[in-house]
Amino acid sequence: MMKRILSNGYLVLLLVMLYAPIAIIAIFSFTESKVLGNWTGFSTELYTSLFSGGVRYSLIDAIKNTFIIATIAATVSTLLGTVAAIGINDLRYRKRRAINFVNNIPILNPDIITGISLFLLFVSLGISQGYTTVILAHIAFCTPYVVLSVMPRLTQMNPNIYEAALDLGATPMQAMRRIIIPEIRPGMISGFILSFTLSIDDFAVTIFTNGTDGLQTLSTYIYADARKGGLTPELRALSTIILVVVVVLLIIVNYRARRQAKRAEEQAKLVTIKNRVRR
Repeated sequence: MMKRILSNGYLVLLLVMLYAPIAIIAIFSFTESKVLGNWTGFSTELYTSLFSGGVRYSLIDAIKNTFIIATIAATVSTLLGTVAAIGINDLRYRKRRAINFVNNIPILNPDIITGISLFLLFVSLGISQGYTTVILAHIAFCTPYVVLSVMPRLTQMNPNIYEAALDLGATPMQAMRRIIIPEIRPGMISGFILSFTLSIDDFAVTIFTNGTDGLQTLSTYIYADARKGGLTPELRALSTIILVVVVVLLIIVNYRARRQAKRAEEQAKLVTIKNRVRR
């Protein structure tokens, strides 16, 4: 009894610590108050100001830069990570284990170490820092997460399906497009969403690779704004919108994954029934 009370109490405390700040930001995004915590009545003024150009141009530029960089980085890292995962899956056990270990190093590595390493790499190669280096850096640290998302789908897939498609006359590209990609698509979607959110959220890598041209993303803008003594109120509305979009995407992905798992289970039962009838 005591263990259950302690475990439930710990869970409630953890949820409150994690989600109470998010809930406060969401609630106070519906008031005109410039100070967080001062409720002056329900209003959508912050949302109107965000979309009508009432905010500073620097914030609008930061939002545009953030989503452009995140979209490009997530798309490229999903393609690279998927190809890499397929290649790793075809290796022998020892080589596959070694490469998976190497792939996990950037994931476990602190962001500040990754940022400094990429900064020194770009400097040593003589690459001028700016938009290009930020995108390359985001692709570099997002790709291992895509590999990690796709690999479980590949290991669960029946390896004989690909060989059977080739035996039936399909080209390797056709077998890849019609057999492997549909099987690993949920992992690819999960990897894309994870890469997209990681890119939007990143600060350490961006601050080391954005150069001195004034390129700002949301994370660097918020940091600079906080150092000036306060945060732009419209950031509360923007944070709420991003939260809602992420939650909706997660619900869609989970729903699709459940539906595909149910469909696969039904197909497996159908195959079992057919085999029994033939016997």
